[in-house]
Amino acid sequence: MIKHFDKQSILEADPSFRRNFVNCLSGYKSLNLIGTKNNAGVSNLSPFSQVFHIGASPPLVGILFRPHTVVRHTLENILETGFFTLNHVTKDFYKEAHQTAANYEGSEFEATGLKEEYLSGFHAPFVEMSPMKIACSYSEHQTLKINGTVLIIGAIEHVFVKEEGIKADGFLDLDFLGTVTVSGLDEYHLGKKLSRLSYPKPGKGLTEI
Repeated sequence: MIKHFDKQSILEADPSFRRNFVNCLSGYKSLNLIGTKNNAGVSNLSPFSQVFHIGASPPLVGILFRPHTVVRHTLENILETGFFTLNHVTKDFYKEAHQTAANYEGSEFEATGLKEEYLSGFHAPFVEMSPMKIACSYSEHQTLKINGTVLIIGAIEHVFVKEEGIKADGFLDLDFLGTVTVSGLDEYHLGKKLSRLSYPKPGKGLTEI
């Protein structure tokens, strides 16, 4: 049985139901802990599922933030300092990653027991346990007129990844790295590979690679 929701029924639904329902509509999302540090030296760590690829040459990523109508330390630290890190999460610390979303007074690193790591003199902290660490610098931002959300575009400056997780063609083996993904706001998953397929061309059958 298929249940139908039109726009009006979604808008009229209980706010908690609507939040969960709409957040799950896009399917599985990437999960990153974003590490920042303000100019006073206070570090910050927060989970984000709205991180996405913008381009490869130059290498760019986008992050979508909720409207800047309240204090948002991650966003404010990026705008203040121009630096942030992206850190993949594994099953070994996904609960601590989830807990970083709590509204702490000081550093989420200290509050959750996750250890800060500083590499290549980069200003923002990495998560030591993460198998994939990406250093980014601020490039530009836009506030979307439709709902006030803020889009940050970052330039990738450094990548630190376990060597065994890199294929010869540059493909990253997220299964090997143990990268966790998220559905909605609070359900976590480990990906399971089906297959990797060849580039699609008319009249040519697909092969597994």
